[in-house]
Amino acid sequence: MTLEAQLAGMREASAKRIPSEKRAIMKQVTVDQRESGILDHTIKVGDSLPDFSLSNANGVEVHSGDLLSQGPVVLTVFRGVW
Repeated sequence: MTLEAQLAGMREASAKRIPSEKRAIMKQVTVDQRESGILDHTIKVGDSLPDFSLSNANGVEVHSGDLLSQGPVVLTVFRGVW
């Protein structure tokens, strides 16, 4: 299954699960954020980041330089539980 198909499935499932008035609020917030210019200040694919340290899923501090010494790094952010 392609990523686009997976995303479409997620959108369909959330449309059934989230009441229409709440979906409208979420959509408006997204529009407002985009129009605010906030995306002009976000990290883009291919951007270089300064050195950083983060805790991994086990609470162990991981340093970006250590990871980069082993090869390319892909950083994902999982916001966790609501």
